[in-house]
Amino acid sequence: MAATTNSLSDRARALHAESVVVDLHADTASLMRMGYDFLAEHRPPLPGSAFGFHVDQPRMLRGGQTAQVFGLVTFPIRKKGLFRSALHQIDLVQQAATRSNGGLTFVTEAEQIEQAKITGTTAALCGLEGVHALEGHRDNLITLATHGLRLMGLSHFSANEAAHPAKGWRSSRHAGLTEFGADLVRLCNELGVLVDLAHINRPGFFEATRLSLDPVVVSHTGVCGAHDMWRNIDDEQIRAVADTGGCIGIIYSRHFLGGSTVEALADHIVHCYDIGGEDCPALGSDFDGLIVPPRDLPDAAHLPRITEALVQRGLTDRVITKIMGGNVLRVLRSVPTKGYRPDETKTPIEV
Repeated sequence: MAATTNSLSDRARALHAESVVVDLHADTASLMRMGYDFLAEHRPPLPGSAFGFHVDQPRMLRGGQTAQVFGLVTFPIRKKGLFRSALHQIDLVQQAATRSNGGLTFVTEAEQIEQAKITGTTAALCGLEGVHALEGHRDNLITLATHGLRLMGLSHFSANEAAHPAKGWRSSRHAGLTEFGADLVRLCNELGVLVDLAHINRPGFFEATRLSLDPVVVSHTGVCGAHDMWRNIDDEQIRAVADTGGCIGIIYSRHFLGGSTVEALADHIVHCYDIGGEDCPALGSDFDGLIVPPRDLPDAAHLPRITEALVQRGLTDRVITKIMGGNVLRVLRSVPTKGYRPDETKTPIEV
């Protein structure tokens, strides 16, 4: 981490080194479908690190990041093949782990992430971004859980069989979860798959928090108390997640943050802490998700700057380690997976 910690205080440097840093959402698996080698180091091709090429294993290691949740993105313009595309992306992440010879591990449990921290390696998890990829079949969620799915986002940018988005195609301010959507929340609880409320509209958001017997997460979002915009969540939503015992990943997008530096990101984290308590805030970059990140946080190698910003805000060491990854570990530990069958995932998935 030396190249990115020259301006860090001694306290921030030590605190970041001891933290288990976990990011709840990056879209890097979409790049992997196009040949992006996650095990090699890349440089963003556009000025300001706009839109992509933000995460790979070498930069995770340099930035002190232990675990990355890969969002599985599918596009509902296609009516068929969405489910196989999601399976294929899990397979690509698992193939990268196999090629790494132990440097990257595909995991589902908090203890495995903690072991990666001890060994100085990295860990990968997967989360589905929108249940349109299930193509209307609950059994497809069971299959994804068998292959290691750890989070299920109910919505993305379009309405689907389960829910409506906060904005996008067929968005709705009034419609809650469908019967299928409510059934999927219950099935997630049975399978040990975390319900992810990123992108969903407010009625569906609150309905899911009431239905879920397990903690829920919001994998990547800003908060309206720091910057009011359509995709950010308000204080009532923050409290609803906190009441389930869940956590909220704060996004790194300038558009969501309302600022161009890591200080804007710290504003959102601190507001989430003020409203939801110390067990609520987490990291959810949305790296490689067509975002423009803060200019002083262009990629995963620069994550120690978040720790420094939180130190400067006067947060305690305990709170900062929770924000950097401890809260995600707690939630994962409280919801052990019940569906993963690694011996059934060895055959490559073709799309």
